[in-house]
Amino acid sequence: MLKRLSIAAAALVAATPAFAHLNPAEHGSLLAGVSHPLTGADHLLVMVAVGLWASTIGGAARWLVPSAFVATMCGGFALALAGVSLPFVEPTILASIVALGLLVALAVRMPAAPAAAVVALFALFHGYAHGSELGEAGALDFGIGFALTTAGLHGIGLLLGDAVARSGRPLLVRMLGAASAVAGLVLMAG
Repeated sequence: MLKRLSIAAAALVAATPAFAHLNPAEHGSLLAGVSHPLTGADHLLVMVAVGLWASTIGGAARWLVPSAFVATMCGGFALALAGVSLPFVEPTILASIVALGLLVALAVRMPAAPAAAVVALFALFHGYAHGSELGEAGALDFGIGFALTTAGLHGIGLLLGDAVARSGRPLLVRMLGAASAVAGLVLMAG
């Protein structure tokens, strides 16, 4: 199971350049929203890392950390739709990849509420970026779509973290976190 999840996660990240944004006029706003988080390594890496980190913290963090990300991401989306200016969106998104990767790599454990606050800060910027990239899509359907995909990616991270924990190889989760942080640095340099 661990091998299959690792292969699936690697394929998911490796396949991102092949994705393109779906045209809402052709595919509908919901499907455009569902596909949107799958179109960039920045979104994929962070969203899976959120699930991995929640899995390693355990307890209430398993649901609170991903829920805080999704809820705050929707708030960031609403800010963008309202025309509120949010500075440093792209740099913060890139920093979130490195930061969350390091939190996983260093096996940082903290109570669920502060961990939720950490991911919520980054989620605000991810949601804002989604709102800024709305295009011709209907806001509600697009928002529902990307929220569902985000929750699913968090779930993949949770399942991956759980599978690694059951395998008795905790270093593997830390290696995944380190790989995510390095990928974030590469994206920053690019």
